[in-house]
Amino acid sequence: MNILQNIHTFDVQTFYWFMARKHRARLTRIGRAISFTADGPLYVAAAIIFWIAGYDTLVAVLVFGFLLERIVYFVLKRGFKRNRPADALDDFCSFIIPSDQFSFPSGHTSGAFFIAYCLSEWFPSVNMMLYFWAANVGLSRIFLGVHFPTDTVIGALLGIACAAFMIGLLV
Repeated sequence: MNILQNIHTFDVQTFYWFMARKHRARLTRIGRAISFTADGPLYVAAAIIFWIAGYDTLVAVLVFGFLLERIVYFVLKRGFKRNRPADALDDFCSFIIPSDQFSFPSGHTSGAFFIAYCLSEWFPSVNMMLYFWAANVGLSRIFLGVHFPTDTVIGALLGIACAAFMIGLLV
């Protein structure tokens, strides 16, 4: 149990470091916009556009991969039941109201890295832009005060793992 306590202590210290940034208010405003891009409806719109454009295999990877990612995400979320920063820290309130109770892992980050990995396989010329966006989704979730840093790191790994698995399975 000592290792979990050490991770939590590191997470809290890193979280407070993020919150102490000089331009946090501006970063929070930007974070809302970036976080919105990973809410989910834009993924559905993208899948429809790719389907219309004839990228049937990509659409299959996106649909089945997201199903896998969401299942694993919910199992982890319900299994770990890690409180969000506003519930875990006495002196903190988040800047948005999260969609669910628990923090670990970050679903927005997982979804963003899932999309970044999948689209990078089909469109490698834009992979830097996609991963930059995905990383900023993860950072935005921290700056909005709804996730600890390790929530976003594990979310990123979850998204990448599900994408790699589904691409390996279907392509």
